[in-house]
Amino acid sequence: MELTQDKLNLIEKIIKNDRKFANNEDLYEDFFNEMCKRSIPIVNTITSDVTLEAYLKKIATTSILNVLKDSGRLRRTREGYIPTNNVSLDEIKENNSSSDSYKIAKITYQNIDFDNEPEDLAVEQEVLQKLINSLYKINKTEPEKQFLRIYKLRYEEGMTQKEIANELNLSQAEISKRLFKLMEKVKKAFN
Repeated sequence: MELTQDKLNLIEKIIKNDRKFANNEDLYEDFFNEMCKRSIPIVNTITSDVTLEAYLKKIATTSILNVLKDSGRLRRTREGYIPTNNVSLDEIKENNSSSDSYKIAKITYQNIDFDNEPEDLAVEQEVLQKLINSLYKINKTEPEKQFLRIYKLRYEEGMTQKEIANELNLSQAEISKRLFKLMEKVKKAFN
């Protein structure tokens, strides 16, 4: 699967507009490669341009963070991610007992929030809608297999395979086989 030129251009634009790109321009190719690698599996399944851009922005955040961590320019602390050229308050405290060292220390805070943002919710909603559509389509082609009912019992009601088998008066092996077959069909629907 390949990315079209317009999608490659969009990826480039998103990378260059990311605030972590500043002062890390020399890592552009690494950012670009990481982002392409992460986005290829799903980028051609998203039909909405707005959703695609939101999805790619989320991928950019993860990709850029990974490249910065791998290159040694960023590390994770209890407070979040910090550039390696900044020193945390705890490190200064541990390394120096003199209170004068606090006066010369450069302390910066950079909080990164990974909670759901509107763009993330839009991507999730589109993916879930595609999942639902594929489930109904699969169930329609083989209604005797009760794929939709099995899916609901397993993933919405949280029943075990044994409980589903008892509910539908089937063997647990048959439920396991149908769940596996259903997941294979869903995967095909996403490709």
